[in-house]
Amino acid sequence: MDATKLNKLKQFVEQCKSDPSLLSDPPLSFFRDYVESLGGNIPPAGEYKAKSHVVAESDEEMGDLENETHKTGAAEEEEEPEIIESDVELDESDAVDPDNDEPQQMGDPSVEVTEESRDASQEAKSQAMEAISEGKLEEASELLTKAILLNPTSAIMYATRATVYIKMKKPNAAIRDATAALEINPDSAKGYKSRGIARAMLGQWGEAAKDLHVASKLDYDEEISVVLKKIEPNACKIEEHHKKYERLRKEREDRKIERERL
Repeated sequence: MDATKLNKLKQFVEQCKSDPSLLSDPPLSFFRDYVESLGGNIPPAGEYKAKSHVVAESDEEMGDLENETHKTGAAEEEEEPEIIESDVELDESDAVDPDNDEPQQMGDPSVEVTEESRDASQEAKSQAMEAISEGKLEEASELLTKAILLNPTSAIMYATRATVYIKMKKPNAAIRDATAALEINPDSAKGYKSRGIARAMLGQWGEAAKDLHVASKLDYDEEISVVLKKIEPNACKIEEHHKKYERLRKEREDRKIERERL
């Protein structure tokens, strides 16, 4: 056979291999008949293309699925669990339940206090101190309320009533009075002391320690030292606990930023 014709035949066969649908063309029916006479099997028109397309599409979908799975797996590997804080063992033997009574009656600081009112206020306070010594705390708180209403500009009246509320185990009421005393006189040692003790009763160890340290600087007394010795271990534990978890959260955030940068 002529080499040129043989070469063309080879090209034709290669085309048929790459696209068998060519054999479905009517002009090639003679060749199709020849192949079948030799026992060959030619797929119906369009079937091979459809199968080829399905396989290609399936491969593509599988590739997408593998990529998605890989991404999901990588994300799961990279995602760190949330940091859950552990409990801190504290000495809460002196803590009490918070008092939820209606806020006590407070004085009007805008009222002009006369000399007569100031004297009457001092008299009510003296009676209150006597009631305290006799253990009549409810009566003492009422007398001090009277003293406050007569002289609402006196920080010592609020601070004294705060000490009564502490004895009555009403720390929230004591905090309100101590804060009022400090608003009138920011250097009230009794105000800081009362508020510090009341906060310790509520388990607010850090805030309590701060108030008591200020009170001690303003006017040191033995009671402040005793309370500080009790609460400072708790305050230190809580501070260390918070620092530890702040550091862990920062390290976790830094690692996340580093992963996103890669």
